[in-house]
Amino acid sequence: MSNIIENKLIEEFMGRESFTRRDLFNFYRHFEPDLNEGTFGWRIYSLKNKNIIRSIKRGVYVISHKPKYQPELSQELIKLTKSVSEKFKDAKYCIWETGWLNEFSQHQASRKTVLFEVEKEFTESLYYELKDSSRRELFLNPDDKEIDFYIAESDYPVIIKKLITRSPVTKRTEKNKQIYIPQLEKILVDVFAESKLFYYLQGSEMIHIYENAINNYVINFTKLFSYAKRRDIELEIKQFMTTHIPHLVNNIIK
Repeated sequence: MSNIIENKLIEEFMGRESFTRRDLFNFYRHFEPDLNEGTFGWRIYSLKNKNIIRSIKRGVYVISHKPKYQPELSQELIKLTKSVSEKFKDAKYCIWETGWLNEFSQHQASRKTVLFEVEKEFTESLYYELKDSSRRELFLNPDDKEIDFYIAESDYPVIIKKLITRSPVTKRTEKNKQIYIPQLEKILVDVFAESKLFYYLQGSEMIHIYENAINNYVINFTKLFSYAKRRDIELEIKQFMTTHIPHLVNNIIK
């Protein structure tokens, strides 16, 4: 019986941009008139666990038909994280490279930059560790001048920065090594927030990135806006979305 109801649920809600917890409750009440809130909570949990629905913000859902973001990890990233996993075991960090953005952007950038974020108290230690073990050009908390005159001219720079607390990161396992990378929500906020570093992604390119990311992958907007708030740009990002991609966020941003 449960599979039949789940198939009917998919048919009912597939065409909607989003639907609420109340919508789901009313749907289930047609089949279970005596359904209580506690049992309904387990129905929601089961639907999420089976990847039938996903949350886009608290109490708002869509039918799951988009994959989770799983970028390819280069050998260079795996090598760079080796120092952290072996010598900074207690440090929280995440690492990624700007080449990942080519999937979403209109113009393909040939030059890549590595963003290596670590807890504030470990930034200098990590810098000196990589300085000894890597031949890459390293930049510790670069200012605007360094970005303009050095990073912009470097072929494959590594930027070391402070990791903002409660950043949305995820763990990946590659070749028996655990690597922490940013979730797509964090990447979208960071490229928007750091206009100086990501100068080449401003304007129409930023619109392409957001539009393609939201269309192609699961996005948790509660998580995205929460992180944006920690970066003090929540209102700016919401304004950007409602101005340039309203068809994708009308039912999300009130």
